[in-house]
Amino acid sequence: MKNEALFSEINLGPYTLKNRIVLPPLTRSRSTQPGNIANDLMADYYAQRAGAGFMVTEGTQIEPRGQGYAWTPGIYSQDQIEGWKKVTKAVHDQDGIIFAQLWHVGRVSHTSLQPGGEAPVAPSAIPADAVKVFIETDPGEGALADPSAPRALTTAEVKELVQLYAQAARNALEAGFDGVELHCANGYLVNQFISEHTNQRDDEYGGSLENRLRFLKEIVTAVSKEVGSNRLGVRFAPLFESTDEDRVYLGLVESDPHTTYIEAIKLLSEAGIAYLSLAEADWDNAPDLPENFYQEVREIFDGRIMYAGKYSPKKALRVLQAGNGDIFGFGRPFIANPDLPARIRNEWPLNQVDPATMYGGTDEGYTDYPIYEP
Repeated sequence: MKNEALFSEINLGPYTLKNRIVLPPLTRSRSTQPGNIANDLMADYYAQRAGAGFMVTEGTQIEPRGQGYAWTPGIYSQDQIEGWKKVTKAVHDQDGIIFAQLWHVGRVSHTSLQPGGEAPVAPSAIPADAVKVFIETDPGEGALADPSAPRALTTAEVKELVQLYAQAARNALEAGFDGVELHCANGYLVNQFISEHTNQRDDEYGGSLENRLRFLKEIVTAVSKEVGSNRLGVRFAPLFESTDEDRVYLGLVESDPHTTYIEAIKLLSEAGIAYLSLAEADWDNAPDLPENFYQEVREIFDGRIMYAGKYSPKKALRVLQAGNGDIFGFGRPFIANPDLPARIRNEWPLNQVDPATMYGGTDEGYTDYPIYEP
């Protein structure tokens, strides 16, 4: 069993994971409308995949302005909390562990998705380019669209957003989640504060790298007070280069990505969070992260390190055996293979994912993928 190393137990905060295979956050756009509410179908989907050592939900907006794609779920209303209770109960009934990914898209949105048709909010009033959002055109029908121009948040509004993250974390606990992950990757709100390309503020949240990391630091502190730092993860996508391949959204490449993310990760290690999730480039023939980056992340971060991004069992084993990572996210394979850990362990063949059913729709291409019958 050449993949057996992926099936050793490992601690993550207060939890013991049964294996090192993770269901990473995957937007599937199946929430109930109106209200963006988690539902029974979503409960079935996550319960089917509870053989993972650990699961993170799809990005879940922390407030109405945080939505950039139609039909994604929220975690700010009582109805949404009640919906998520169905999901967490279904997962816990299968002895699974599940964290909620707290998400705010910032400028990557559209006026049709915003309360009152207002402009999206962002660190600075810089429109997003090379990216599409997904809007509803009729009930159950949608289309890709260009993002709307954002407006800059005031300093007071930034501080209010920190508290909205804290409230979302409290809501996640009420919904029965085992912890939360902060989505700080892929050019969304937290990444917009961190990036030199999207943050042109002249207050305490802009200018120097230390200031651009302040929003991250404040939400990590606020959320840690709610859930405990040992039940908190943070996801980054430290891109060192980009691609012209057509994408929904990738993120931003800094002029010095190594220094930017190493400083951010030092901050997280000092905060004592449970894990760091690093989403690698995942386009065709994308490069691995630089070897010195893998090594320095391991040297400076005291918690568990998760990698994801077109990972195969072979690549996961290589990174694990090099001592650079602890747990590994398998995205598309987990969409099409609810029994993915068993398939990896036994080297059974994999179902192929149907791209046409990835976003929105019914149980087709969501909960109807077959398990392997040996």
